[in-house]
Amino acid sequence: MNNPSVDVVVIGSGIIGAMAAHYLQQDGRSVMMIERGEVSRGASSGNAGILAFPEIIPIAAPGTIWKAPKWLLDPLGPLSLPPSYALAMMPWLWRFWRAGARAAFNRTVAVNAKMMPLARSEMLRVIGRTGLEKMVSRTGTLDLYDSEESLFAASTDWEAKRNAGFEFNRIGRSEIDTLQPGLAPQFRHGIFTPDGLQVCDPYEFTKALVDHAISCGASLRIGEVTRIEPTASGARVALSDGAAFEAKTVVLAGGAWSKSVAASLGDYAPLETERGYNTTLPPGAFPLQRQLYFNDHGFVVTPLSSGIRVGGAVELGGLKLPPNYKRSEAMLKKAKAFLPTLQTEGGSQWMGFRPSMPDCLPVISPSSATPAVIYAFGHGHLGLTQSAATGRLVADLAAHRQPALPIEPFRIGRFR
Repeated sequence: MNNPSVDVVVIGSGIIGAMAAHYLQQDGRSVMMIERGEVSRGASSGNAGILAFPEIIPIAAPGTIWKAPKWLLDPLGPLSLPPSYALAMMPWLWRFWRAGARAAFNRTVAVNAKMMPLARSEMLRVIGRTGLEKMVSRTGTLDLYDSEESLFAASTDWEAKRNAGFEFNRIGRSEIDTLQPGLAPQFRHGIFTPDGLQVCDPYEFTKALVDHAISCGASLRIGEVTRIEPTASGARVALSDGAAFEAKTVVLAGGAWSKSVAASLGDYAPLETERGYNTTLPPGAFPLQRQLYFNDHGFVVTPLSSGIRVGGAVELGGLKLPPNYKRSEAMLKKAKAFLPTLQTEGGSQWMGFRPSMPDCLPVISPSSATPAVIYAFGHGHLGLTQSAATGRLVADLAAHRQPALPIEPFRIGRFR
């Protein structure tokens, strides 16, 4: 029996898949999106909604791995590794440690320093041509530190951001009170980034982009992709229900579920999941003016149209372990201590899977098996932020154009 033939299949309807579909449509391609679950309800729905373009410093940094034992002693601290998953994480942690060596770290910072300006300019173009301007606001970003010592410890990172062209100001308590009244007295040192951008709600933003693609002719199929096979004219995409599609181009943007599908093409990706937790409190729970980063505690508080979101931290637990919502509760307890008038009742908890590579760079490249398959996954904490740049690069690769950025740092084969 012949398989239905389509032009482009995009696997995944999260923010990366949605952006890839948009950019391919801009090139006149006809797109089918395949989603394994509810549209745009994966990691793209539960992030903080921050367009974090200045965040060029990777988590894999010199000295980070040596801090991990201290963090792990606190089961509800900024990093958790359940004992039942520790052995499975060892290969990833080994590569993470290597990525934190000074030379590798410097290379990653240099890559991000080029990626983030492209991400920003392309995001602004996308929201302009899709009519989504009202879903993005310039709130500014307030980074808060417990002490002058902790701010000083971060000074090298901030200098790297300044060298990359990002503007910010160091501020004291009086400026903090003006920018965000109601903070606990301990926060006397901070950094304010006036250009900090925020989407109104990450799910609504991603869904609006998917809806725009559909209004421009894209189709949507619900199903789980199990494998991809090269063909003479492109690639064949097989689903768990027995259906299959022939396509000239396939984009794998399946987030945390991309690893096994890439493996069906013979490509190895050391992809793991940083399980993120949050609580979204009702609107009015606190008069939040802008994004707040509590840098010494590993979580953020952000204003969304759906309420106040308190989220962050990292749990290395894979795709199968049950959620540990005590982590959400621990962050909410800290948020109440830092924002004393915060009303913590009536919130909704969430856990999602951030698809993370050990060197903190995504995979954006053709498959080693065929140029007809393009990978776009593994963005970690920066999927929303880097989504438009990724969509641009995917479209460049699909059209065999010179990519807007060198893709060598993002190649699937870099871990061989």
